[in-house]
This record gives sequence, structure tokens and C-alpha cells, in this order.
Amino acid sequence: MFGAGQSALLSCCETDRGDRVVWRVFRDSVMLIAVCSGGDGTFTELQLCRLLENTWNCMVLILGQEELSNVRNVERLKRDLRSCYRLIDRLLDRGDESVMGDLTHCADCLLPPNTSLLQDALDAFTQASDSEFGCLLIRGRVAVATEKWWRLVSQEVMLLSLLVCCLSGTASCDYPVFLPVGSPTVAHRLLRFQLLQGVDVCTLCGPAPSLHHAETELVGRFWSPLLETLHGCLEQTLHSPVPSVALHPDILALLLINRESSQSLSIPGRPTALTHQDGPPVPSVLRRWELLRLFYTFAVTRYFTSGEVATAPAAAEPLQEDFSQGFCHVPLHCYLVTDECKCYGLQTPQHQLFLLASLAMPTFALRSTATQTLTSITAATGF
Repeated sequence: MFGAGQSALLSCCETDRGDRVVWRVFRDSVMLIAVCSGGDGTFTELQLCRLLENTWNCMVLILGQEELSNVRNVERLKRDLRSCYRLIDRLLDRGDESVMGDLTHCADCLLPPNTSLLQDALDAFTQASDSEFGCLLIRGRVAVATEKWWRLVSQEVMLLSLLVCCLSGTASCDYPVFLPVGSPTVAHRLLRFQLLQGVDVCTLCGPAPSLHHAETELVGRFWSPLLETLHGCLEQTLHSPVPSVALHPDILALLLINRESSQSLSIPGRPTALTHQDGPPVPSVLRRWELLRLFYTFAVTRYFTSGEVATAPAAAEPLQEDFSQGFCHVPLHCYLVTDECKCYGLQTPQHQLFLLASLAMPTFALRSTATQTLTSITAATGF
């Protein structure tokens, strides 16, 4: 606040012990502050900036921008904000590390088999619900969606997926939501139906249809014939979001981003990559996802800065290393060797790939493995 009065911009600070405080003012009405201790090395400045932006969008999603921009009664706002706590807790908890949309601001996706069958059912169900916005989620990831759903801003797709996960536990619900970018002041109805444990279908619609009519008449008509197919998709996604692609056994995890569509795939390594009898120890599953998030942050704040970091004010510049200031080109590849794994990142005009490999893989083989992996996935799926 002192800096703002002196025409100086100060958006973060860090102590000599590594404690970090990041803050941001939204709509000249709400200041959000994120604090992490020096012992928690999993939160970088970029991650904290994304956390603030996601938290604000969560508040807009539930309450609407008007309620937050023109605060008439602070005590009432405090009470209303309680409805956002569960959603914000999911952002803080990160219980499922393999879902990375909160960091990448891309929609977490799956590529299940029988995509055309699921797409046809979703399109018909959405049309019968007097809507053009429909989505089928499997374990919090978008399996198929309508064309209009994909036209939503990727952060909105990410938040709606997160909200559906928070609303799980009931067979159906009718929930009013504001779209932080597309419709921040006018609410829409989010109709969500649980088809199976971990499988949800949802639509954004107007006054019709009623929740009772959609649940009793439409859900059974369009989705009952596909229950066996949905069971199969659920089982296959337990192992990999891309079952048709065989990964190199030394790949621990990877994140693939389609830069044109703002969609992403986060893929665990093969089970054989979990243990190496004669080689170095392999990080646990949760640690691998954590390392992947850290490597993504490392790469996009130092090398691949043209896309992702542009939406995070004051995040890219302070994290730049001195040597990178002299770059006269856009880096296309980078790698990092740590005590736990080896990391490799590459970007093309359409994709970004961030790959974690075991220490057993030779460093010189990282580039060819990453390139072949990208080619295999895109060729097999068209992602």
C-alpha cells in the first residue's frame, strides 16, 4: 500500500529464509494475499500468482463479479464467501496432483476409446436439455465436450470441472454459476448428474429443463445404453489417459499441452517404471507429479515464456536468470538433471511437452525419447 502511494509497483516479497508473500488487487475492491513458508519448496512465485487468480475466479464463479466489485455489506459478503471455501480448498489441497489445470490454465483432458459414441450421446443429451454447452467428465477430466463448451475460456473449463468434483457425492444438482470471463454478472444453471462413481455429465442451461425432468427423463434415455462403455472408460483411465500409446519404460510422468486448444494431458509412467531392481530409487507417484509441476514452472518462467507466463503479471521477470536475458531466439528445448529424476521440455508451434524420466535413462537419450513420445501421442490420438 505504501508503494502504491509512491507510484511504485510491488507485488511480492521474500524473506532471507525463503518465506514468500504474493498479493494482488482485483477490480479495485478485493485484495488477495498468498503466503508460503520457506520450508514448502513446492510453491513458486508463479504457482502463488496462479493461486490468487484462480481464487478470484472461484469467487466470481460462485458469487458473481457485481457482488465482489460493489461491496455494500462486508459482513454479508463474508458469509456469502463461505460457499466458495470448498472450491478454494481444492485449489490449496491439490489432492490429485495429476490434475494440473490450476497451474497450466489448460483444460485437463482424457482421450478414452469410443470417443465418437460418447460424443454423439453428449450432443444429443445437451440438445434435449435446451443447451449447447455440455461436458462429460471422468475423474475430473474432460472426456468429451460440445463445440460451445470448448469455446469457453480454458480457465472457466478448469473451474467448472473442479466445481463438479466438489459437488460429487450426490446423484444430481442444480447450481447457479457465473462465468468469470464470458458471463461474470449473469448467472447460468449448471446441471450435473453422476452417471457412475467418478463419471459426471453436466450442462449449462437456462430456465428449462427442470432438474427433475432432466434426471428422470433425459439421463436414463441417453446414458443408460452406454453404462458398460462408461465402465470400460473408467477402468482404462485408471492406468493412462491415453491407453493406445505405449510409453518408454523409463518415463515417470509427462504433461502434454496443446497450445492452440489450451487442452492438456497429464500421463503417469508405466507400472514398470515404478521400480528398478538394480538402478537408482524412483520417486513415489505423488512426488513425481510434484516434480512435474516444479519442472513445468521452471521451464515456462525461464525458457518457454512466450505463452503461459503472459497471463501471470510480475511472475516471469523476477524469475529470469541473468544468462537468459541475452537470448536472441525462442528456446525450443531444455533439460534438467536432479538427484531424483531427469527432466526434458520441448515446444513446437502447437504443443509443449514436459517429461520426467528415471535416472537410469542416459541424458543424451532424453531429446530423442521426448521427440518420439510427442510424435507417438499426436499421431495416435490427433491431440
